[in-house]
Amino acid sequence: MTTLAASPAPDLAAPSRIAALDFLRGCAVLGILAINITGFWGPQLASLSPALPQLDGPRLDGPGLIWFVISYLLFDGKMRGLFTLLFGASMVLFAQSVERRGLSPDTMQVRRLLWLLVFGYLHYALLWWGDILFAYALCGMLALALRRLDPLPLLAIGVPVLVLAHAFDALAALPAIAGEQRVLAGIGTPADRAAVADIAARVAQSLAADARVLHAGWIESVGLRTLVTPAFPLTATLNTFSETFPLMLIGMALFKSGFFTARWPRAAMLGLALGGMVLGGAATVALALWADRSGWPAQLTFAVTTDMAALPRLAMTLGYAAALLLAWPALARRAPGRALAAAGRCAFTNYLGTSLIMSALFCGWGAGLGWGNAHAVPRGSLPLFVILGWAIMLAWPQAWLARFGQGPLERLWRRLTFAGITPPAGGAG
Repeated sequence: MTTLAASPAPDLAAPSRIAALDFLRGCAVLGILAINITGFWGPQLASLSPALPQLDGPRLDGPGLIWFVISYLLFDGKMRGLFTLLFGASMVLFAQSVERRGLSPDTMQVRRLLWLLVFGYLHYALLWWGDILFAYALCGMLALALRRLDPLPLLAIGVPVLVLAHAFDALAALPAIAGEQRVLAGIGTPADRAAVADIAARVAQSLAADARVLHAGWIESVGLRTLVTPAFPLTATLNTFSETFPLMLIGMALFKSGFFTARWPRAAMLGLALGGMVLGGAATVALALWADRSGWPAQLTFAVTTDMAALPRLAMTLGYAAALLLAWPALARRAPGRALAAAGRCAFTNYLGTSLIMSALFCGWGAGLGWGNAHAVPRGSLPLFVILGWAIMLAWPQAWLARFGQGPLERLWRRLTFAGITPPAGGAG
């Protein structure tokens, strides 16, 4: 397929092409909030199940379930996937940029990723458990070693890693799901009932630990994260490696093939957009129906929202990316398109900024609107906070960029990366 051959280096100085990447990044960072909002409001496992964190009483509330299903179908994994694809593409773009300045792309990329590692750990320690920057930095180090490969070798590594790892874990979960179904049907063996009791105990333990952090004052919450679970970002990286690393490679491959820079035939883009969204969406709906008809039991729900959803998510992520790129030319000169591109250009600031705002709203040290606090809001109200976050992320970047050219944290990250670096004599920079 000609679109997968290595394309000549695109003219990345073209503002419209840079803006297209920013537009995709803006859509992704807004979509990520739609998933992260549940993690700000409640414990980690609530992001994976509409039946949590209520262990007693009614297990599902109507508005909360509706929001969970909508976010699962439309956003869960897809927006993070899109963001990860773009991170892989940005690694190639950054390497080309610093090389034109006469600098070592590998050295500068390592510096850039090390600072991202610092930002990621501080994000975790000071604000929230759901950081992705730490994982991006570590996985990016490994992806960096492969950045010179052509598109097809990158795909030949990335796709099998993602598919095989998740397929193996999904198959491994089937016996536990079958045992859980037998218990629900009243025909479970003693071993089945013991397994269900064990998962319930582990869920309760996880909820209790998260509640302690969520309800704590700020200094106490920082202490709990850094002293009780200091290695959590590393554990999270290992748990998500089989998604993050291959998606970075796929993003590199797509960038080199011209996918992000309008070099794919329109027919191929349309086919990927429709095929990815229809096939991936249909599979996602089927998984949601399976879990819903079973009452969202723990083993089935965790499998359906993680490993079993991996391939549908990949299909929908690629479909979303193609559809958004096709829509960009019509949106480039319109207010929504410009606002989203500006939000994407400030995605780093927007991502960390929303963590600060939402933590202040939901945590015990702030307004205390999160689960279990005195002023807790119901899960079904979370879309209102998503809309608030979107409004904030879209409101400020255009005016800021018109004056300063970069988002505040983007500028800081760049200055730290290039601190003490002077381009060699004769360098382009």
